[in-house]
Amino acid sequence: MAKRKTVETEIAILSTRKHGLDFIRQKLKRATFDPVAMAEVEAKVREIIAAVRERGDDALVEIERKVGWKECSVDRLKVTKEEMDAAYASIPTSLLEALCLTRDRLERFHQHQLPRSWFIQENGSILGEVFHPIERVGIYVPGGLAAYPSTVLHVAVPAKVAGVKELYVVTPPDKDGKIHPLVLAAAQLVGVNAVFRVGGAHSIAALAFGTETIPKVDKIAGPSGIYPVVAKRLLYGVVGIDLLPGPSEVAVIADETAPPDWIALELLAQAEHGPDSVAVLFTPSEKLLKETAENIAYLLKTSQRRKFLEPALKNHGALVLTRNLDEAIMLVNELAYEHVSLMVAEPMQLIGKLHYAGAIFLGTQTTVAFGDYLAGPSHVLPTAGTARFSSGLSVMDFMVRSSLVGLSKEQTKFLADAAAALAEAEGLPAHAKALKVRRKK
Repeated sequence: MAKRKTVETEIAILSTRKHGLDFIRQKLKRATFDPVAMAEVEAKVREIIAAVRERGDDALVEIERKVGWKECSVDRLKVTKEEMDAAYASIPTSLLEALCLTRDRLERFHQHQLPRSWFIQENGSILGEVFHPIERVGIYVPGGLAAYPSTVLHVAVPAKVAGVKELYVVTPPDKDGKIHPLVLAAAQLVGVNAVFRVGGAHSIAALAFGTETIPKVDKIAGPSGIYPVVAKRLLYGVVGIDLLPGPSEVAVIADETAPPDWIALELLAQAEHGPDSVAVLFTPSEKLLKETAENIAYLLKTSQRRKFLEPALKNHGALVLTRNLDEAIMLVNELAYEHVSLMVAEPMQLIGKLHYAGAIFLGTQTTVAFGDYLAGPSHVLPTAGTARFSSGLSVMDFMVRSSLVGLSKEQTKFLADAAAALAEAEGLPAHAKALKVRRKK
């Protein structure tokens, strides 16, 4: 791309030398959602959960009518087979082929994650683990700013690979009760059992408790806005959940070999998810940082999603000048971003140093947008620093593991005294007796 005329942009420009590491850490700190907003939402979500638990479908219809679909009725909550077939038939061949390619690539990737049950024998005893799929899973597919057939695939495919028998999709309809045909086509492509036109916290409650129309599930997965996230958090224990994902994030680590216009597009691509998205560049090259800022300003002028991009870049974006690449990696490890793009000459040399990221993208050719669609791994990833202790959606999220313990007589005699001593030390005499009686036998 030709050199752009310098245009001012409101994205923050920071320097570790000038501002210091502590200031930058504080500046780049983020939460899944604003804590004040979360507190306000939580009270409303508790009311919604209680209503759905007590009144089932009637509560769903009442809430849907309030949030936008004025003609909602119980008999229209479930998408019919005829509607599913019509949606599938309406999709252009090229898009169906893209959906099939995405499904196949996701399936190949997640096949490698399948665990194997294992057993070992030791002095006649058996120890091991067995794995089984979860029976029923609910998939939340966002609506609103865009249609997300990719989310259907990125949740349903690893669940299917795991062996989940029943999959149910909930997704918010438009004001006329319609769901985007691509979402329905994707659901049909992966064999979802049913799709329900309901979203928000009330759809999460419906999946957790079950209603007359929507089945109760064992686990709920998929990205969402603040109301469903709060509902998932409050209902954990009633139902399993995957993550509490917040706004989309990208951190780009770049050296002087990276094209500044590509970096600008990488930041804008994630920022366009919404005004609360996070997009940050870390680079030791002052020239690259300046040229990236110029390209961002230029590209913003013609973007169709400028109204989302500008607040995202202003409030949650930054271009950070670091002393070197090691300092950039240190900051990215501490902040643990959802997506990390290594736009450097030798990205594999940095892999051993980069420990905390939802997904890592290697080299300038590999834009994060590939991961959003058809690279292979699920795009449901930890955000807001939670990559320091959690991982992206995988086959294991749809399986349960049971430990196996079977002791021989010899092992029982050998282990009973030590175990009984621990039980007595913990003040649990029945435990100790259960152990000693086997020792005597």
